Amino acid sequence: MRIPAAICLAVAAALPAAAAETATLHVTARYEIGGEGGYDYIRFDDSTRRLFVAHGSRVEVLDGDTGKKLGEIAPTNGVHGIALAPEFQHGFTTNGADRSVTMFDPRTLATLKVIKYTGVKPDALEYDPDTKRVYVANGDAKLGGDLTVIDAATGAITATLDLGGKLEGVALDGKGRMFVAAEDRSVVHVVDTHALKVVAQWPLGPGTEPTGVAIDRDHHRLFFACANRLLVVLDSETGRVVATPPIGDGPDGAAFDPSTGRIYTSNREGTVTVVKEAGPDDYRVEQTVATEPGARTIALDGRTHRIFLPTGKFAPGSRGPIPGSFVVLVVGP
Repeated sequence: MRIPAAICLAVAAALPAAAAETATLHVTARYEIGGEGGYDYIRFDDSTRRLFVAHGSRVEVLDGDTGKKLGEIAPTNGVHGIALAPEFQHGFTTNGADRSVTMFDPRTLATLKVIKYTGVKPDALEYDPDTKRVYVANGDAKLGGDLTVIDAATGAITATLDLGGKLEGVALDGKGRMFVAAEDRSVVHVVDTHALKVVAQWPLGPGTEPTGVAIDRDHHRLFFACANRLLVVLDSETGRVVATPPIGDGPDGAAFDPSTGRIYTSNREGTVTVVKEAGPDDYRVEQTVATEPGARTIALDGRTHRIFLPTGKFAPGSRGPIPGSFVVLVVGP
């Protein structure tokens, strides 16, 4: 008997975390999108079950449970990152091609404001409920690398903070500190988000060229996906290197699931490395999941313990996916 997909999803959502912890992960679905253009970050909204996917000059918006396309946010030229500020009903995208940030309504997907000239190569961004600000990492190393600070309520630029380096992933501890990876310098900048100043710069030990960043706030642990196939785990209070478990080749994204204690890195080679946090100082590779080449960024659904990875088919020597091949892979237990 064929069981309806809606029932399967409901059962998966109801599974306890313990069951998800022990299940083997694999690709369970493919959300076909198609179209043309490159891609970058992907963001899942737990409250609305919507999936926001950076794709070329637009953000594709999907139902995270079914893959149905709900609409798009456009134009967002050369879009990279997506952040959501639910208390203001505002979303934000970084548009690398025209040095801007788009502020949009996550319900209607309408553009509310285009914030011009935020910095060169605006890339990763995160919303911080503690300060009510959006922080945009501008990744042009030649111009020094800086952070644009935006008021989430109004969309006004309120400050620019020089950090240095090719800035990549951003994580926040919710208590006044932000951590920004500098890929070309293999360090993490530690920023006081209340005073808006850099308070430390921590080396990543044996890790080089960090990109994806995730955080375990309860145990004060940071996770950096590094180009030399290491996941560098840092103490977020002191900067101490805690562990360096191996991961796959070409990592660009990282995610942490606090209910299962799993850290995921999405690797361009076509794998997801699953690292189990057995304790604050104990990290072990639990599984390597086969995905598809190019599936390098990641979003987590904490309710069903699934992850989402955008990719496409690539011709030899091509930097972007073959037109019509763009897809989001769903990996779960």
